[in-house]
Amino acid sequence: MSVSVFIDITFSEQTLELRSYLKSLGAEISEENSEGGLLMDLQNIIEASDICWKEIKDETECEMVFNGIISLILLLPIEEVEEPTILFCQKVSKGDKLPAVRLKVLSNLFNALDEKLPFRLDVYCSMVRLAGQSETLHYVNTDLAQIKQWIKMWDIKIVKVQNLLRTLHQAMIETKMSESATKVMIELLGTYTEDNASQARDDAHRCIVTCLGDPNTYLLDHLLTLKPVKFLEGELIHDLLTIFVTGKLRQYQQFYKNNTDFISSLGLSHEQNLRKMRFLTLIQMAETKKEIDFATLQEEMQIGPENVEDFIIEVLHTKALKAKIDQQQKKVMVKASFQRTFGRQHWQQLRSILENWQPNLARIRNSLRSLELVQSAQ
Repeated sequence: MSVSVFIDITFSEQTLELRSYLKSLGAEISEENSEGGLLMDLQNIIEASDICWKEIKDETECEMVFNGIISLILLLPIEEVEEPTILFCQKVSKGDKLPAVRLKVLSNLFNALDEKLPFRLDVYCSMVRLAGQSETLHYVNTDLAQIKQWIKMWDIKIVKVQNLLRTLHQAMIETKMSESATKVMIELLGTYTEDNASQARDDAHRCIVTCLGDPNTYLLDHLLTLKPVKFLEGELIHDLLTIFVTGKLRQYQQFYKNNTDFISSLGLSHEQNLRKMRFLTLIQMAETKKEIDFATLQEEMQIGPENVEDFIIEVLHTKALKAKIDQQQKKVMVKASFQRTFGRQHWQQLRSILENWQPNLARIRNSLRSLELVQSAQ
């Protein structure tokens, strides 16, 4: 059965067309409009639209039906749009059939609504949840800068902002976007204040696990400064984070020996933790040593002599360390490495360097001006 294109007819006529079509699919809906008015008719149609996912096999046909419903939502007075919009999102986002069509019609609704309407948030969250479950999050705009602009425009309460960020974080975890998920979770923790930081225990716990589990995240000291994370002091998860910030491989191994079940309960890979701790231990050594012999590496990293060079090369690929391997002397010659922790003393050093640059830049500028004057005179 072909679907009518609902244009150039009245709202009432469009609802009648949709009612009749849904009835033909087997939906329990009257073919006549209700006495409750246009809003009631639209809600009846949205409630009955579940039948489309069961009976319509053609994706284009299914999309046309839901686009027809969207056109009706947009014809409502602005004060009546929110309720059917949220109902529409509930009906479209729940289910595993035709996920691409579901996401597309939600996107159509999101883009069709006035960008300043606060309940666009509900549409966006539905899109994110659906995209996470169907591994199609790459089709949704998840840029944090854009999301912050929307949050500011919609002027929504902080609780809704936090729910949005949690939803986005979960979808990113489901689609293996670990690095982006980490940024979103840190953004979420930043929404808590001194007054309510103690309420963020679950979010802080989840943030730590996400960062530890991300194979590409090595700098973790900034997490310890977050207020919600500070409230976890004294708990095993905070102790584990502290080891990854300042500890060495042997400390992690002792922690694992004492808390094997805890590590497993977090869903973290012990082997991946060992790999990351070996990297971090080497980085910490490179902060104070310009030459590290292979024998020391074997002892500290607890690896065999045949694995030393491969280990160093693997670390070099992370770009966290710049070094050369001296095979004859069996040494690693360190050129530079990132700071595993960046505290007050490092900021002071950076300030001192910048302050020294200022007069040097001024002298260079004056020299260039003098040279320019000489050339002009010639």
